[in-house]
Amino acid sequence: MPSMKKAKFKQPKMRQKRAKKEEEPQINSDSEDEMDTEGHKKSLEKLKTIDPDFYNFLEENDENLLNFEADSDDDNSEKAEDDENEDQLHVPGAITGDSDESDFEDEKSKPVHGRITLKMVSQWQAELQSEGKIKLATLTTVIKVFNAAMLRATSDDGASKGEYKVEGSSIFNSVIQMCVLYLPAAIKKYLGTEQSGKDPKKCKHYVKIKGPLLAYLKDLLKLLSSVTSENILTVLLKHLHQMCVYVACFTSISKQALKKLISLWSNSEETVRVLAFLCILRITRNQQTALLDLVLKAMYLTYVKNCKFVSPSTWPGINFMRRSLVEMFALDLNVSYQHVFLYIRQLAIHLRNAIVVQKIENRQAVYNWQFVNSLHLWADLISATSNKPQLQPLCYPLVMVITNTIKLVPTHQYYPLRFHCVDILISLSKETNTFIPILPFLVEVLTSYDFNKKHTKVSMKPLDFSCVLRLAKSQLMENGFKDSVIERVYGLLLEYTANESHSIAFPDITLLAVIQIKQFLKSCSVSNYTKKMRQLLEKIEENSKFIEKERAKISFALSEDKMIAAWEASIRAKGTPLLAFFENWNKVNKIQKRKKVTKNDEIAGDLPVIKRPKIPETEEKVKKPENKGPLVLFPSDSEGEEDQFKLKEETEEPKPKKVKKKVNKKKVQKEILPELDVPDKEDVVKDFSVNDW
Repeated sequence: MPSMKKAKFKQPKMRQKRAKKEEEPQINSDSEDEMDTEGHKKSLEKLKTIDPDFYNFLEENDENLLNFEADSDDDNSEKAEDDENEDQLHVPGAITGDSDESDFEDEKSKPVHGRITLKMVSQWQAELQSEGKIKLATLTTVIKVFNAAMLRATSDDGASKGEYKVEGSSIFNSVIQMCVLYLPAAIKKYLGTEQSGKDPKKCKHYVKIKGPLLAYLKDLLKLLSSVTSENILTVLLKHLHQMCVYVACFTSISKQALKKLISLWSNSEETVRVLAFLCILRITRNQQTALLDLVLKAMYLTYVKNCKFVSPSTWPGINFMRRSLVEMFALDLNVSYQHVFLYIRQLAIHLRNAIVVQKIENRQAVYNWQFVNSLHLWADLISATSNKPQLQPLCYPLVMVITNTIKLVPTHQYYPLRFHCVDILISLSKETNTFIPILPFLVEVLTSYDFNKKHTKVSMKPLDFSCVLRLAKSQLMENGFKDSVIERVYGLLLEYTANESHSIAFPDITLLAVIQIKQFLKSCSVSNYTKKMRQLLEKIEENSKFIEKERAKISFALSEDKMIAAWEASIRAKGTPLLAFFENWNKVNKIQKRKKVTKNDEIAGDLPVIKRPKIPETEEKVKKPENKGPLVLFPSDSEGEEDQFKLKEETEEPKPKKVKKKVNKKKVQKEILPELDVPDKEDVVKDFSVNDW
């Protein structure tokens, strides 16, 4: 160690300083010792001549006193040995202990083997960003460092047994940042796929980097599975999206990545879901023939698992999964046809069992959110691919499944499920431009239920059918149930008739519905319900007259399909009265739905209240003028009798007045007493005597 060498080199200087400091007192002490020994010898020789008996006694009993020269020699030798030992003592060098944050180390100190510093990270980062050729050694080193960082994050004790050691949070962050920001571009540059965008497997340098790249992707997936923070997940998923080209080169890594990404796609926060789906889409596109079947099956099963419970909070996630699944199935319609046919057939089998075997278990297999959301998914897929012929043969069986689902239990409790199915049919009819007889399912609600029946329970708000399939019997007795049913029937009738308003057969399509609406208006006595349905009836009749007027101008035969399609397209472009009314109504309806979701009405309801300070009682009381009239000393008996029949509150209030009156009486008595005539007496003057005591 350099610090040890410095300490040994400085040791003689320290000895010289000590010697200089101790030199003077040592000289004085040595001279005094020499004088004492000489005098002691002379005194002993005199003692030998003066008192030989005592000298002999000392020789026999205390030889050390006579042989003091040997003792002094021994002491001197011990001192010399101590000095030699002091010369041989090890003097410790400068303290070089590791701090808690080992990132910021002394530059002069020798680095521990394998420990990564910020200087090393910045050097590798500069090499990855260099304009020249990227060295393979740099890429492999960076991948090994990332492996060390991953081991530190995922291991139990936080230690890595590899070639490199990542210690300290700042170094860990800098390593991850270096790999996320600069490694994908460096790999592209090394392989030469920056601008060409060709398959990495076809590059000549791919064989050299294949092993390190596989290790890096494994570490990245391990890190992705161990992270729970949404912010870190978004960063890692963006990085994985850049590395998807290389993930597709390894089938085993692709399957592991897709398994993790599908779980994130179904259960995570919104941004994480979107990034996970983008990664799934990119990996599948790069390996479509091998992975598309597996991905479609896995994603559909996870969609069905996660749409079992529907609430306002889960609706956005379910809608996102449905739309993204539609995009995945649209990648290859020939492959998708087999899956869609199989799953629609499964739905039809469940429905057939419920119709044939009329048990609660079979009915519950159909009347649940998983079944309804599956219908919604396949309807959206067929609508999205209506311009392509592959999936259009499946439209008819899907419509039959939906209509028979409505007919399975056509009771009042399942009106919400009926409305959900009708909504699916309306969107399917609009997007595929096919006629589906939907009006009977809506008008049946008006004729089958007695809206004149009085409710037994009162609800302040109408029921929300958006997250409900079945209503309880207690909810059917509320007035909010009838309000919600009329509102929903009105909206669905208006939407369907507006979509068909340009059709040449519009007056004929709506004829039966118009007759049944008129019957409802005659039978229903609730003004709020009849007002809405009468408005709808007027708009339908107005549009029918408009179509009849335009239809009267036709010169071609009704058998000419192309001419009819061209005429309907011109009417749609021109616009119809019913469509214009629906667009205005739909704008207002969307605003109201947004208010319900954001609860703006509840927020606006809590208006600020101005709190005024309370006026103290002393200010409220007005000072009454004192009655300066003549005082009544003896009140009448009638006043006392009236006071007996008063309430406690009334009798307690005039108490202070009575006290005042008493005080006034005393004052009056004091004033009257001096006015009394007292007879004058002479003062008796006596001498003071002690005998009186």
